[in-house]
Amino acid sequence: MLSIMIWEFIQNQILGMKWMSTLIGNLLEKIGLDTSSRMGGSVQFFLYDVLKITILLCILIFMISYIQSYFPPERSKKIMGRFHGIWANCIAALLAKGAQLGTILSFMMGVTTLSLPSMIMLRKAVKPKLLGIFIVICAVGIIIVGYFFNAIQYLLV
Repeated sequence: MLSIMIWEFIQNQILGMKWMSTLIGNLLEKIGLDTSSRMGGSVQFFLYDVLKITILLCILIFMISYIQSYFPPERSKKIMGRFHGIWANCIAALLAKGAQLGTILSFMMGVTTLSLPSMIMLRKAVKPKLLGIFIVICAVGIIIVGYFFNAIQYLLV
């Protein structure tokens, strides 16, 4: 029972950041915007989502930077050199080359579109076959966008 309560707290308050949604709702109501209306609810959701994604990305970037400070590319290559197969080749290629614009955009789109929380929410709203079609279409679209922006990166950067 206690473990369920702890997990629900972690899931709702820490990972889901429900406290921030409540805080933003209270602030919007104090400035006179009704959050139960369509407009107010949209503004609350937009602000909540932007702040939540920004916070999570900052945490992710911090963790990756921290890990990279202890694992320079040479050490990572040495560790990955023990592995064989296609996944080892993929990892080696990513380590040998800097991240390109298309790769970064694909990652950002994939994180938001195909994340586990998004899939859980969509699973409650749509049938499994439609969810599968959605996943395939989004994945293919994200890959195409990634390749496209990698191809025209020299024009943009």
